[in-house]
Amino acid sequence: MQKTGVLLINLGTPDSPSPKDVKRYLKEFLTDPRVIDIPWPLRQLLVRGVIIPKRYRESASFYRKIWTEEGSPLSVYGNSVKKLLQEKLGEEFHVELAMRYQNPSIASGLEKLKDYSQIIILPLFPQYASATTGSIYQKVMEITKSWLTIPEISFINSFPTHPKMIEAFCSRAQEKSIDSYDHLLFSFHGLPERQLIKADKNDYCLKAKNCCKKICEKNRSCYAAQCHATARAIAEKLSIKEENYSITFQSRLGKEPWIEPFTSDKLMELVKIDKKNVLVMCPAFICDCIETIHEISIEYKEEFIEAGGTTLDLVQGLNDHPLWIEALKELIVSRTLTQISC
Repeated sequence: MQKTGVLLINLGTPDSPSPKDVKRYLKEFLTDPRVIDIPWPLRQLLVRGVIIPKRYRESASFYRKIWTEEGSPLSVYGNSVKKLLQEKLGEEFHVELAMRYQNPSIASGLEKLKDYSQIIILPLFPQYASATTGSIYQKVMEITKSWLTIPEISFINSFPTHPKMIEAFCSRAQEKSIDSYDHLLFSFHGLPERQLIKADKNDYCLKAKNCCKKICEKNRSCYAAQCHATARAIAEKLSIKEENYSITFQSRLGKEPWIEPFTSDKLMELVKIDKKNVLVMCPAFICDCIETIHEISIEYKEEFIEAGGTTLDLVQGLNDHPLWIEALKELIVSRTLTQISC
């Protein structure tokens, strides 16, 4: 019986929360030209000379706060998803997990699948961005280009409104008493506006106010537009009115323009209009990680309470939720290529 190889790929995690391992992880991550897309000499100078020396020890302290006995949440839940998805797909598939940065590596995952007639690459990012999904594509192609026999390889580009995934996010939200909050905040990972404009082939990006608010033919590949589509699909399924939720972006770096509005700024605005009980969802992250557990639940929460807010709660990530496993199965089965019998 021929099998289909499936490689699930997430962003990455240090091997441990030690400063040495965090430094190694940040170096690989931030020197990726798709993450910081400036000329090589400037990128190396900025990352190795400024960002890492300034941030790696502090980042290590953040990782220590979220680390579990089993390891990084990204790794723990990733392995659980791998196991549950393997059980759900059955013997016709072979599922592996990899990280774009650090371990388990994409190279090691592909090596385990290289003898199958087809491989499905599934980046675990609902919305496409060059810095995430695009970087994974490039790495996979760099590795496989040297293989003498290259199997059929299928890439799953994005799935911002996949019905089962939206249902999974809604199920997570319903674990909270949604009606007890004043506002629902959808917080997505931010990107420099420059990267959105560079990816735009239609001279459309940021040319009009609210250009990302609805998906159309000209912006269907836009990260920000896909984020809006995800949030809108969740809000509609939860029957939340437009005035009762906001879409924001977090984790900006540097002084250049990034996608707005910023999550931290919006939280301050909500306090000022007496919306002091806020529920936050992070639908760009399918797994709880440092950007959700620490940035939202610790950093932003402290700022929000200090500014006069009362409650800032985080909706748990999809992690290994059964509906998320169902969504992954549907995505993979829909991409299964026709096997060729020899």
